[in-house]
Amino acid sequence: MNTHRVMVLAVDGVLPMDLGIPTQIFNARPNTPYELTVCGDTEEAVTTSSGFTLGLTAGLEALAEADTIIVPGFEDFRRPPRPRVRAALKLAGRAGIRIASICTGAFAVASAGLLDGRTVTTHWAKADDLEELYPRLRVDRNVLYIDNDTILTSAGFTAGIDLCLHLVRKDLGAAVANDIARDIVAAPHRDGGQAQYINRSLPTPQATTLADTRERALLHLEEDLTIPRLADHAGVSPRTLTRLWRQETGVSPHQWLLTARINRAQELLETTDLQVEQIAIRCGLGSGANMRARFRDALGITPTSYRRTFQHQAA
Repeated sequence: MNTHRVMVLAVDGVLPMDLGIPTQIFNARPNTPYELTVCGDTEEAVTTSSGFTLGLTAGLEALAEADTIIVPGFEDFRRPPRPRVRAALKLAGRAGIRIASICTGAFAVASAGLLDGRTVTTHWAKADDLEELYPRLRVDRNVLYIDNDTILTSAGFTAGIDLCLHLVRKDLGAAVANDIARDIVAAPHRDGGQAQYINRSLPTPQATTLADTRERALLHLEEDLTIPRLADHAGVSPRTLTRLWRQETGVSPHQWLLTARINRAQELLETTDLQVEQIAIRCGLGSGANMRARFRDALGITPTSYRRTFQHQAA
């Protein structure tokens, strides 16, 4: 096999866990052609986000010789890397070298102008920052990674594993990627996207006029909580209830109830062995089919896959 040169670009404040992903997946193995180099804007050392220094084996000139460049996340992501780092990334991008980012590594790639006009991803908690700093890109907050051929981006730490295994799968096939996944005890492929990991808390009310009605609704999600019934409990007209509800929570009663029911379903999937159909009834989602559809819409994953990922094992 022809050698495939993988350069991992460690910028100042690099996140050690993000850095560890490509160095584990692309290190030398008998059945892979990868040649791994960790480089930076100095040939000496870089300080990680944890405070210890990391020795490097090459400087920025190595990027021009890469077949693939991996950019791990870094701590001070709102501050662009040094100009020479951005210039080296831009040259690599213009040369068609494959560049992949892990977590906040997307900020470094964006600073070189390589994400302009693209749909990309990063850790969901940093998505607003990325769009604010680089308005020419669009962030998809739901996916684990996005493959734009020569430019790839991924979400948080474990999504970086998903992305690197995806690269191996593209290069060498599923069998090799599965062998590496087995070696590092990782899933070869994960269902769903980031949405399943986001804390979908209910909006913080701005007023308390309907507080009692909302509290009752949370305690009786299994009931048919129509607008007239909620309005009757609050002692107002349906039209007034809808107006006040939106004023106080920022969303409609329907959307608020749907979020509450999905939250409750997630809790029951994590903490009980109830069947999906039983949970759907307890949460007011009606049927198992409707609950599956709602989960797909909100979380991008099935209830069964969610349970497999998050269910707490009884001690």
